[in-house]
Amino acid sequence: MCFHTSTTFKTKKLEAFYKVKLGDESNRDNFDKPNYHLNGFSHPNMLIIPQQKSNVLTPAVWGIVPSGKSKSDIKPYFKESVRFGSGLNARSEKVFQHFMYRESIMTKRCIIPVSGFFEPHDQKGKKYPFYITSKNEEPISLAGLYTIIDTVVTFTILTKDASPLFEKIHNKKKRQPIILDSEHTHNWLSVDLNETDIEELLNADYPEGKLNAYSVSKDLFSPKFESNVENILNPVNYEDLELKV
Repeated sequence: MCFHTSTTFKTKKLEAFYKVKLGDESNRDNFDKPNYHLNGFSHPNMLIIPQQKSNVLTPAVWGIVPSGKSKSDIKPYFKESVRFGSGLNARSEKVFQHFMYRESIMTKRCIIPVSGFFEPHDQKGKKYPFYITSKNEEPISLAGLYTIIDTVVTFTILTKDASPLFEKIHNKKKRQPIILDSEHTHNWLSVDLNETDIEELLNADYPEGKLNAYSVSKDLFSPKFESNVENILNPVNYEDLELKV
């Protein structure tokens, strides 16, 4: 699963990396502010690259909402759906059958650029948060789906069974977000894909050697602390933690 992300790159960096433009210049200052920890359950606005306008970065609310809803339905829907994960993640194995995803998978795929994301490791009932980022300090491209609710874009991050690395880290759920390499990032937004093409992209393995993963402060998961601070990304070594990655 993927409920916690980090977005610290400037918009100019994202524009250059993905060869896109920010759709609305008035959003630049807001999205240039680093977010060291975004908790999906607060449904933050994040930048995505949507299939329908694959040359722009546009704001979207994290937590997909069914396309039949109206703008006034969004907050009540999030409150109602919290027991189902609030639309933050979508299982890639269900995208062609599930009523929420079967339309979006063909026409409303998106890329979610992040600087990293967090996953919990379970050891004897205790949670140790890990931060996963790129070794070359470039954006990580997560695969997602979106809907358009009146004037609001909502999105979800696609997940799949964990790779060997993520099976060790996220050892309870054994899931991971779908990470796209540079070639697949370009292909993901193509309008010419059929179901077989899409399944191949969903099942493609991202090279684990391109990722860094390390444990961080347990403050990440505590409501008692402000976790959207720079030092939340600092490595923390736990003497009792057995996992080495």
